[in-house]
Amino acid sequence: MARQDFRFFQEFRVRYSEIDGQGVVFNAHYLTYFDTTITEYFRELGFDYQGYVKRTGQDFHLVKSLVNYEKPILFDAEIDVGCRIANIGRTSLTFVLEIFEKGGDVRYCNGEIIWVNTDQMTHIAEPISTEIRELFGTVEPLDN
Repeated sequence: MARQDFRFFQEFRVRYSEIDGQGVVFNAHYLTYFDTTITEYFRELGFDYQGYVKRTGQDFHLVKSLVNYEKPILFDAEIDVGCRIANIGRTSLTFVLEIFEKGGDVRYCNGEIIWVNTDQMTHIAEPISTEIRELFGTVEPLDN
């Protein structure tokens, strides 16, 4: 994807604690950037995640995470993480995320996160609600 395919970005500055012995962002921190960005994306949309869990007894479980590393990100770099929902399945949400240089088109990585909506008592997948479909379907050009 290109930068213009995202309507939401979360800014970060790489901290010293996030780099490894080679002076680049340690690979696991990319997923932290993704997770934080998804949280802020929900906040931006006005989705009350904790309220949803409390009200429905359902929550999302991570079932897939994919990171394609394209360029190293160095200490103190300023980055933008783009996030969008690409697909809403019967029980799943697919997020596409990409990390760019701040304000620019240089892409450091791309990835995908898939969550499954799950009943918290039975741990069985449950259909995505109309409420969620309408919320995300109105703001994102879904692939499905």
